[in-house]
Amino acid sequence: MPEETSACDIFDVGDIEDLIGLDDVTPKERYKNKKDVVPRIRKKKSKIVESVEKAIIEPDSGGEEQDEMVSLVPGTARVFVNTWGCAHNSSDSEYMAGQLAAQGYTITTEKDAADLWLLNSCTVKNPAEEHFKNEVNKGLSANKKVVVAGCVPQGKQSSEYLQGLSMIGVQQIDRVVEVVEETLKGNSVRMFGTKRAEGKKIGGARLDLPKIRRNPLVEIIAINTGCLNQCTYCKTKHARGELGSYLPEEIVARAVQSFDEGVCEIWLTSEDTGAYGRDIGTSLPELLWKLVEVIPEGCRLRLGMTNPPYILDHLEEMSKILNHDRVYSFLHVPVQAGSDAVLLDMKREYTVAQFEEVVSYLKARVPGITIITDIICGFPTETPEDFQETMSLVRKHKFPSLFINQFFPRPGTPAAKMKRIPTQEVKARTKELSEYFQSYKPYEDRLGKIYRVLVTENSHDGNYYVGHNEFYEQVLVPKLPELMGKMFEVKIVDTCKFSMTGELLDSTQVVRPAPSEPLAKGEVSGLQVNPAGSTAPAIRQFLAVLLLALTLKLLQYLKLL
Repeated sequence: MPEETSACDIFDVGDIEDLIGLDDVTPKERYKNKKDVVPRIRKKKSKIVESVEKAIIEPDSGGEEQDEMVSLVPGTARVFVNTWGCAHNSSDSEYMAGQLAAQGYTITTEKDAADLWLLNSCTVKNPAEEHFKNEVNKGLSANKKVVVAGCVPQGKQSSEYLQGLSMIGVQQIDRVVEVVEETLKGNSVRMFGTKRAEGKKIGGARLDLPKIRRNPLVEIIAINTGCLNQCTYCKTKHARGELGSYLPEEIVARAVQSFDEGVCEIWLTSEDTGAYGRDIGTSLPELLWKLVEVIPEGCRLRLGMTNPPYILDHLEEMSKILNHDRVYSFLHVPVQAGSDAVLLDMKREYTVAQFEEVVSYLKARVPGITIITDIICGFPTETPEDFQETMSLVRKHKFPSLFINQFFPRPGTPAAKMKRIPTQEVKARTKELSEYFQSYKPYEDRLGKIYRVLVTENSHDGNYYVGHNEFYEQVLVPKLPELMGKMFEVKIVDTCKFSMTGELLDSTQVVRPAPSEPLAKGEVSGLQVNPAGSTAPAIRQFLAVLLLALTLKLLQYLKLL
């Protein structure tokens, strides 16, 4: 086997999704009545309405003329979209790009060629916000129009570096076209608000909006927004707020449409998938059973992050679902610390024993299941003894993927007011945990194993395709175009820390599980085409250009008079 196939460093392992929370509760409420945790119910209105959206438009006072005529014509500009953060943010960006493309805008990956930068931010950790801030400044320095979206502006609109910029709230992504059009005219627009039905918060913008999938083979579906948690260290609840779930029929309809468009894998995402439905009288298992009915044979579903308190209520049903051949036997359950004292100070609403109950129960009933977790090193109240309890938990379970984060104080959170552990100590703990994680290889006993894999992406180094077996473990396969989007059997011939390498069996059949060919890269999902074969946005763009031309002719005529 060539040496380069053991490519342990080609995977950029980062957070899959991050946890959120802020509001405080009293200690005696911590573990009592866990099953009764529900979002606050608001008084119902007499009809379904969307809350009044805060749309503030500030005209450009500089009086500068547009350098390019394209900026004056709606739907003709080029837009660069950049995204930070979790799968939920990625889905939001896909929807915003799709709506803009449906209205005639060109979505480009070349930022220098773009007329406008749409930057979708993450507020979970300081580095992510710093990267976002730097990109904002780069765009402004390059004389680009800049629109900011995501959790940073939603959580703190008053940030100094955001002043004068157009902003889109996390539940207002369906208004992106309006915001972009006004920004290209030189105006500053701030669009915020919470979508509600019958007085209750809902998931957000409609799921049937046009979108451009980053990966045409993978559909990301946000099943709910916000959370029921009250974590002291996290800022995202400032942005995503309380729990708001989409109706099951909306989610199922989106999945059906996706498979009809050639998708072979769907990811369910949210700030906490385990809390799904508690605000609308349903549950995550009920949703999943409805979804498996519409998943074509060979296609698969990956469930996103769930916190321990809510999945505990559904362990029996979840074990059955995670054994289903159309659902990956995979679960992301963040523990964050292996000390009950630290978990209490974090307001995590579970104990280490409850986390281990989830892990042990599922491992016993779902053979081979992959369970991954997150750890925060250096939380302000974490003692050396607390940290060693965390080390013991990791040694016991040897998680195949472990997302290790240094504690960062996020402004406005209770943990930011706590006395911090010295930075060098935090780094030392992070190093100790990281070195232990790197010391074991979860796949070293897999040589010769046979797996059926579904290929959906390229490896980070570009030398392989990446497939996943039924446990959502990464398997590198030869980069042959006929394998992308296909399912087939492989024999494991090499392993490393984060993946295995497989060779196709001579006897295997290479099949496409999706019922149709996938959309082309950059093609808009859900775009309605009229009988003549041209889209309505294209007609609107043509009429806009025609109107502009007539206006210019009229101005020239008036000057001659």
